[in-house]
This record gives sequence, C-alpha cells and structure tokens, in this order.
Amino acid sequence: MMRLPAVLPALLAAVAFGQPPVRPEFEVASIRASAAPAAGRADVGLHVDGAQVRFTYLSLRDYLQSAYAVKDMQIVGPEWLASARFDIAAKVPPGAAKQIPEMLQVLLADRFQVKVHRDTREFPVYGLVVARNGLLMQEAPGGDTGDQPGSVNVTATGTQGGVSVNLGKGASFTFGNNRFEGKKLTMANIAETFTRFLDRPVIDMTGLSGRYDFTLEVSPEDYRAMMVRSALNAGVSLPPEALRALDGSSGDSVMNAAEKLGLKLDPRKTKVDVIVVDSASKTPTEN
Repeated sequence: MMRLPAVLPALLAAVAFGQPPVRPEFEVASIRASAAPAAGRADVGLHVDGAQVRFTYLSLRDYLQSAYAVKDMQIVGPEWLASARFDIAAKVPPGAAKQIPEMLQVLLADRFQVKVHRDTREFPVYGLVVARNGLLMQEAPGGDTGDQPGSVNVTATGTQGGVSVNLGKGASFTFGNNRFEGKKLTMANIAETFTRFLDRPVIDMTGLSGRYDFTLEVSPEDYRAMMVRSALNAGVSLPPEALRALDGSSGDSVMNAAEKLGLKLDPRKTKVDVIVVDSASKTPTEN
C-alpha cells in the first residue's frame, strides 16, 4: 500500500475539521519607520534573544532577503525596495524560533501587502575559486564563538571612517583607513564581503569549509572607490562628486586583494533561483 508523506495526514485532518493549516506568525509584531541615523553614522542589526526578535534600520529589500533566505541578487523588484528603512520588534511563539523566516514572510504579506513568485534568471557573477598557486591563508584557530545558544547577533556600523560588521559566531570584518581585516570568515562570508565592493555578485565556488583570518592594505584611491561602491550596493544615493571616485575603477582593487589571499574572481554567467516581487506597499499598515 502506498504510504502518504508524513505531513499529509495532518493537512487532511485540518480540512476534515474545517480548520486551515496554521500559518507561522509572530505573537506580537510592531513596525516603525527607522529614526534618521546620527550624523556620519548608521547602525544596522538583527538580534534574536529567546522569544524576542529585533531588526534595526533595514529596508524592505533586506527583509525579503531574510524572509526567503536569499542574497541581494536574488531579489527582483523595484528600486524603491532598498530606500525606506524600518525597525521591527516581534515576539516568537514558544518553540518556534526556527520558523522566524516563515513568520517574517507572513508579516511582510500582511503589513506591506507583499506578493511574490519564484523564478530562475541568468546573472553575470564572479565565481570565487582558489588561485592556481594555492590558498595563501591559514585557517583561524578555534571554532565558532561569540553567540549564546539560541541567540543571533548580527550587526553593522558604518561611519565616514569605514565599516564594521559582526556576522555572528565570532566572524567579523572591518574596512577603514585603507585597511581590510577579517576574522574567522568562511569562504561564503568572504564572497559576500567582496560583493559589497563590486558591480556583480560573488559566489563561493572554492569548496572550502574552514574559517580564516587575514589583513589587507589597499591604496587610498582604491579605498575611496570601494567605499562608494559599497554605499551604492546598499541603496544609498550619492552626489555626483562622490561618484567620481568610481571613474576608471573596474574592480581591480578587489581582484588584487583576492590574489593576495590565494583566491581568484572568475567572471561567468550562472542561473540563479530568484524571488520576484509582483507588488508591495511602500508603507506598512498601522500596528
């Protein structure tokens, strides 16, 4: 006799008793427009502590990435998705911490009227691979550190002097004063970090699973160009005089940085699963 998948009996029982399957939802959630950042400083973060979840200074595009566990390149929608910023504070039902992404999907649909569908698109990307002469980094000592069990603490701070990002589990990077320093970064972390400073996404294709420490120096000219590119990729509108830092900049500074680590950025095209935003409201409904 053919056996039904384990989930089907529960669904059939719900239908039989006239009850639709329960949607994963936050018990309580408030959404507010983010306060304007202090002069010369912006703080972004995700904090999960027990039943409490706080998202700080994120755009609707950022929330979609978190809700559907995809990268920026996998969100297809209008440019305004990256403009306005919102703070969300929510309470998670007991035992449902692993369903936070699904709960966020429901919240965005309810409060921002977000409607999406899935598709596949071809994108120009850089494949992150090990260079011909081999990796020039040593694995960082120790394992994952920095987060208590059941907690998540991912934060980013940007100032005129640079950027500092805590990725959780002891992983972090800072970029300031013409210097780039990474701590306990996986290759996926390094790929995402390089993406911040380039005109196309970087995908980890190294096959390496370790964590690495490294320090790199860049020229003042490359530093300015990389900071401008990072701001543009984050959806920041910049004046024409700032954009001049990109004149003649082709991403060579990041290419050179990768080579110093024994890595290579290989231009290619690849098909990627994407989330297409069909419609959404620029402002949420009232709390």
